[in-house]
Amino acid sequence: MTTTANDVTAARNVDFQPASGDSQAHQVLALIAQHRLLTTTQLHRMVAPHLPPRKIHKVLVPLRGDGLITHATLPGRLQAHFLTPTGHQTVAEWPELRGRNPNPIHSPAAALLRAGHILTGARAHIAFLTDARTRGDEYQPLDWVPEITHRLPDTAGEDRLIADAVFHYTATSPRRLQYRAFVEIDRATMSSERLARKLITYARFHDYTPQPATRRGTVGDQAAMLAWQRVYPRFPRILFILTGAPRTTLTNRIADLRSMATDHELVARMGTRVPLGAAVLDDIEASGPQAPVWTPLTGNGEPRGWTEL
Repeated sequence: MTTTANDVTAARNVDFQPASGDSQAHQVLALIAQHRLLTTTQLHRMVAPHLPPRKIHKVLVPLRGDGLITHATLPGRLQAHFLTPTGHQTVAEWPELRGRNPNPIHSPAAALLRAGHILTGARAHIAFLTDARTRGDEYQPLDWVPEITHRLPDTAGEDRLIADAVFHYTATSPRRLQYRAFVEIDRATMSSERLARKLITYARFHDYTPQPATRRGTVGDQAAMLAWQRVYPRFPRILFILTGAPRTTLTNRIADLRSMATDHELVARMGTRVPLGAAVLDDIEASGPQAPVWTPLTGNGEPRGWTEL
């Protein structure tokens, strides 16, 4: 039988097609690197929710045996996995993680100190991911990027805007629409006033125009684009996700966010151009993020889905 060029190409494609187990191991390492810390259950729900939970253990055990990951034991005997130094070296040049430089977790003790905030953000991400899969929308496990930093030198002493996460989401029905959102995770560990002040920092970033420098390093007169336009095609909506306190407390904190969005001139101006909303994490998980569980921070405050803010 004669072997054609097409046969050779097909054979090569088969040779270079990774096994499904290898693909899952790659994805698990990338997700742990991106989030810094994830439980076994969260990895299962992100990577293979259609498979029995025990399948994720078959991916994790070899990674632990190869010295790429280790874990901390949380209350309730939950295991939260993070990369070892060898694991960080392994993923350092992966294209999907390019440009990411999060603070690594070096020990189980450090993992326990950071677990509350990191794993709460992962819970929110999984709620969006589960809903997107149900709807057939385009939103993948790596589309939620934690701890995005933007330099902002003129923010009255705050020289950085650090968003808890930024995510990218494409709705496919009834028509194709792309969304981006900044996410702030609030576990009621800071004062309500301090939480609301985050809106001021976002408003400063929204309006901030870096002054261009001339060849001699002095500020020029030519117009410069807004700082955010160098990164985003449009300014992402801002979503506050609240948990960690009784319902009355969370409701009051949302009311304080609405007051800031109304009373502060800079924030109010941003609110005319950028959708702003807040929701309780339990409601997002119970009903889905597209349900009317979000309170707009501007306007009449009638609850709605996150894409309708």
